[in-house]
Order: sequence, then C-alpha cells, then structure tokens
Amino acid sequence: MTSEPAIPPDSGTAPDTAALAKIVARQRAEMDRLRDQAATSTVVERAKGAVMALTGCSPDAAGEELVKRAKTAHRTLLEECWLTLGALVPPLSAGTPEPDLHAALPETTLVRHDTTDLGRLGKALVRVGTPQDLARCLLEHLSPGAEADAVMIYARLPAGGLALIGHAGIDETLAAQWRHVPPLSGIAALEALRTREPRWLEDIRSDSERHLLIGNPPERWLSRAWVPVVTRDTAEVCIGFLRAQGGPFAPHQREHLVAVAQLCAGRLRAFDSRIEPAADHAVQTVFDALPGASLLLTPLRAASGEVEDYRVAAATEEAFDALGRTGRELVGLRLLECFPNLAHEPLWQGCLHTLTSGEPYDGEPFAQQAMVAGISELSTYTVRVARLGATLALTWIRHDSSDLQEQRLADVQRLGNLGWTNWNLLTHEVGWSSQVYAVLDRDPADGPLRITALPELALAEDAPALTRAVGDLVRRGRPLAMPFRIRAADGVRHLRVVAEAVTDAQGTPVEVHGFLQDLTAQRRAELALVESEQAILTQHDVLRTERTLAARLQHALLPLPTHPLSLAGLRVEVAYLPAQSGVHVGGDWFSAIELPDGDALFVVGDVAGHGIDAVATMAQLRFTAKGMVITGSSLTGALTRLNTLLLHSRDSHGTATMVLARYSPAEHRLVWAQAGHPPPLLQRAGEVRYLGRPGGMLLGASGSPAFEEAECRLEPGDRLMLYTDGLVERPSEGIDRGLKRLAEAVVSHRADGPGSLRPLLADLLEGERRDDVCVLDIRVPYDEI
Repeated sequence: MTSEPAIPPDSGTAPDTAALAKIVARQRAEMDRLRDQAATSTVVERAKGAVMALTGCSPDAAGEELVKRAKTAHRTLLEECWLTLGALVPPLSAGTPEPDLHAALPETTLVRHDTTDLGRLGKALVRVGTPQDLARCLLEHLSPGAEADAVMIYARLPAGGLALIGHAGIDETLAAQWRHVPPLSGIAALEALRTREPRWLEDIRSDSERHLLIGNPPERWLSRAWVPVVTRDTAEVCIGFLRAQGGPFAPHQREHLVAVAQLCAGRLRAFDSRIEPAADHAVQTVFDALPGASLLLTPLRAASGEVEDYRVAAATEEAFDALGRTGRELVGLRLLECFPNLAHEPLWQGCLHTLTSGEPYDGEPFAQQAMVAGISELSTYTVRVARLGATLALTWIRHDSSDLQEQRLADVQRLGNLGWTNWNLLTHEVGWSSQVYAVLDRDPADGPLRITALPELALAEDAPALTRAVGDLVRRGRPLAMPFRIRAADGVRHLRVVAEAVTDAQGTPVEVHGFLQDLTAQRRAELALVESEQAILTQHDVLRTERTLAARLQHALLPLPTHPLSLAGLRVEVAYLPAQSGVHVGGDWFSAIELPDGDALFVVGDVAGHGIDAVATMAQLRFTAKGMVITGSSLTGALTRLNTLLLHSRDSHGTATMVLARYSPAEHRLVWAQAGHPPPLLQRAGEVRYLGRPGGMLLGASGSPAFEEAECRLEPGDRLMLYTDGLVERPSEGIDRGLKRLAEAVVSHRADGPGSLRPLLADLLEGERRDDVCVLDIRVPYDEI
C-alpha cells in the first residue's frame, strides 16, 4: 500500500483536484490488487486442502504437488488449482499410510489451445461469485476466434430436467422462457449431459429438425455448442456457447471450448449450493404469494449424518439476509452463506431441536431496520422455526403492527381464490381461513370440516380417489396434491387441494397444513379452448369436403381434351391449371367447339368467387353461352342475355368476365366481344401485340350494359391466345406488368409443334399459383388458305 500527501506542496492550502483523483485511483487499484491476491490465495489454499484430504499429506507437500503438476502440464498454478477442485473425489479413509501423491490425486487433463487465454480466464474466475457472474466472465474471456455471442449455463435437476443458473448475451424475457426445461427429447444440453460428450450444432436447418432450439427466432444464433462440465464419471452442468456466425466450429475452437468447460468445474463446485435447485417450482410460487419474511430450509447432512448446514429451498419476497439479498436471490444459497455468524447463535440450536423433535422454536425479540410502506423503520422481530415434513420453515415475525400483513394475506387469498387450512390430527382442531368457506361454498356458521370428511363434498366420480389420497396423507404422511369437483350454488366447481403432513419423531403424522384453491375459471377457459379447437377442425373438414365436391363437379362439367383440337382448320391447345393454394375451387372455364355452319366458337370466362357456387355459375354460363350462339345469337346479344341471367340468378351479386370469339374459315375473319376480360394476345411474324378491346363491362355489374364487337383477320402462322386473369395477375403488382411478362414469354418460346403450351406456362408460372389458370392457344397452320 502506498501513501501520498493529501495536499501537494505547490498548491498552497487548497488540494489539487487532479492530484487527489490520481491518489484515489491508485488506492482503488491497490485495493483491487489486494482483493484479487486474497481471492487467488483462497483458491490455492482450498486446492491444497483438497490435496491434503485426498492424500493425507502435509500443506507444504500439497503445495509442491500442485506446482509440480502445473509445470508438467504447462499450466499456471491457478489453472491447476481450479482443475483439482473440479475433479474432487471422496477423501481417503483414516489411517492411510504415506500415500503416493500422484496415484491418489485425480487426473486433471486439459486440452490446451492457447495457454495465455486460459491463464487469463483462470485469473478472472477468482472474481466470479455466482453462476451468473461466471456466464458474463466466459462471454468476456473466450479466446479470440472462439468468441460466442451468448452463454447459457444449465444444471441438471433431480427430476431429470434442466434449470438455467447463469446467462449472458440474452435478454431476461428469453431467459425466463427457458429458465426451466423439462426432460424432453431433442434438448441438446440434456443429450450432452447424458453422453458426457459435447453437442456441436452447426447447421441451423438440419439442427432445427432434430432439436428444440433456443432463441426467438432460433435463427438469431446460427451455430451453437453444448459442452458438459465432466467431473470424474458424472456431468451435472452444461455450458452453451451460442454464435450468430454460422458454419462448423474449427478444431482449435472445439478444443478451446472443451478446455474452458473443464476449467470451470472447480469454480462451479465452489458455489454448488446454487446449482442444485431443491425447491419445487410450485412451492416457490406459493412462497411468492405469502406475506412477511419466510424461508423454507432443507437440511444438509455430513457423512456422519449430522446437520452441517441448510439450503434455502424457497423464500418470500420480504425475506432478507445479512448481505442485503432478498426474495428469490436467496434460493439455492446455504443458510451460513446468508448469515455467517448464525452457527454461534441460539437460533442454530433451535433449528436443530425443531428438526429433531418437531417442536416449534421461538427466538428472543431483536431490532432490525426494515422498509415499511416504502420508509426505513426500526422494527422489532422474533424468529419462529417450524418443521414441515423433512424441512424447516423459518419466519421473521414483525410485532409493530399486523394489520398490514393480515390485509396482504387476505388480498392474496382473495386474488388467488385460495384459502389456508390446518388440521390437528391429535386434538382434531381445525383452522380455516375465511376464503376456504368461499371456495367450498360453505356457510361459516356450519364450521370447518375434518380432513377425512373432505371427500364427502366431492362429486361421486371424484370421491374414491380423494378418499384414498386423504388416507395416505393422514396415515402415511404422503403429500396430497390433486384436483376434485364439488357441486355449489353456482354449478360445478373445479377445486385443487394441496396439503402436507407434519410428523412426530417417530414419523407419525400429527398435523396437516395446506390450501384449497378454486380453479373453475381456469377450467372453463380450458374447456372453451377445446371447444374452439373442435369447431375449427369441424369447419376445416367442411371446407375440405366442399373443395372435393367442387373439384369433382368442375371436372365433370369441364372435361379437358387429351390432344390438340382441330376446329375450322385451326389447331387449338387447351390448358387448365388449378390454384395451388387455398381450400377453394375457382370458376374459370373455356369452350372450343365447331358450329353447325363450320365456324369455330371460342369462349374463356372467369366467375368471381370460389367453391360450389362459383362452379355452378360457371356451368350455367358455359352451357348457356354455347347454346345461344349455336341458335343464332350474336356475340354481343349473347353477352347481354348472359348478363340478365346472372342478375336474376340465386346469387344476384355474382359477377363474371368473358371473351366470346367466332372464327369464319372462309374469310379468315375473327369476330370477338368481351365483358371485362383481358384482351387476346396475337403473335405474328415473331412479334406480339394485344388486340384492342371493344367496349364491354363485366357480367352482373349493371342492368343495362353495352357490348361491342371487334374484328381481326388471321393469317397463316398466326398464334392467338385467350386466357383468364390468373395467368397475368400477381399479388401486389399491376396487371400491366403481368401482360408484359406474358408477351415476353411468348416471344422467347418459339416452338410451334403440339405440346409447346405446357413449357411456356411452366416458365411463366414459377412459384405458387394463387388462382386458377385457363388458356386457349389457337394457331393458324401455314397451309391454311
């Protein structure tokens, strides 16, 4: 430690600010150095103690052995200490004579890629105090080239799932979503722990098919590695390294990440009280709702069976410790971590006495500064310890005023629609909170029921199972947690009872604590969701049936020719392509027939809408149009009558577009009319153009439409295409762009032989079709005169 004069000699009596700042910075740096030195010394002494416990050697011999092993493996002393702490095995039995140090110590193999980087990480680990700190430390000190964008540390739960104990590089929302992982298949971290081998996920597409990937979206990290922390023959912790960069991990990157996980084993063992979550999530949820300051403690026993400490299994929001940590921050810690001097106080003996005898312990009153209604006040407390099965409930009772606490308890019960219960199995005394009467729809004047009478309230279907569960609770002390139903004034209620027994020294249940909760609203919501899902499935079946029926009807009414047609000296190819998306069948249709006088009639139309109605309207217009022209009606006259027919059909709001064309082979003349339909495309001598549209509005839009005809002379080699709008329309673009795309495609496909229409449509209709497409490809042969 260095010292500086408070006032530099040249500044007179006023201190120089810059000089003082420099002094403060030096002192802070010196303090940091001393803290790191102390922390490093602690790690070394712990490793020496481990070697002494394993081999029975002296402190000097243990230190020399660590230095020797570090030098042989080309590691720093601190790295060797961390590896030794991470590879601990049970101590040797007493009386082992002069053990061979090398044979007694576990192997601490470590594949090294960059000695400097791992040495720097080893130094940084001495400042790590929690698994959360460890995750941040790893994210900061990974070797260049092996950096990760996020780190997640999971510990295996006794039930087989995973608990997130540390993370860095991810937001709290995602951390909360993945804090508890059930033992499902497809979890890479679980697979790594089971096999004790790393899992390298390097292809996001194939990995997403085999694994359940973390991330919202998972593509946020294109590659990830899950490396187990293996100590001897077990692996209880897995470290995930998540990268935004895709592609495989290089061999040196894999070696480095495995080495990092090995190096962390000792640090994880140093705070292993945090990586073995003992609290049931439901229990902690109950504690979250409790007022006041309470801890649920699980005893930790030494090999001799004596209690050496307690682990905090659950904590209320107002619980606190000597270092100022509160609530869930205490869960997983040891009691002596929270209160280092507790082992020398009467409370420690009180806990042991309660755990052994089952008798509650009440401590002496003491003063404690606490926040009351947002104001720091000096309050008087007593500590009460009660046994709950194999655990202890430690509660701080504030004696200043209980009105606020009672109000909070009442609010919790009301908002959660639950009530607390207590049954004394020896005195048969029963204590219920007022909310229990509301949950059970029972008049408070009738008093509470014994726990054995609770099944009498259940429906007949639920009573036998509840009777057996209650019997197991009061006779064998087995915890009770099950749903059942009762009949109340407002109908059937869905309830849940959770209870546990307090036993005497012989293990005989003497008291039962628990709560009853009304889950009717939740159950109704679940049933409503199921009904909604069933309705959706039913509607889906109806739509699928309608589509099938419409498709069959369409195929029956609109048969497609298998070969090109020869009509009035023209060669005609027909193509009909149904939509590839949606659940409906459209109303596109065509007609290509030779009239009694030798002329050819060509029709292409499109009915608005889909399904059965569209197919029915299509059939009506298709056959009526042909019949009108065959019986001598002009094209415009036929369109006028079809418009009237559509206005007086069952669907008076239906509309349709149509092109009618009549070709006279003697005059090579094409006469055509249209009703709101895209114009025909004419290809002649390698050039294409769209025919100028005569006047005409879509069918069904007006009661007095006006339709006009247009003429066009066809020459040998000409190609004329009639089509529906599904060929040229695309979502989010104008029809002019689609017409241009069609013209360019026709020019680029110069094939004139039969079957040339299909390749053209295949190139033009790339991707998914959202509408039906109907095309008439009319060609005038060169030998046509």
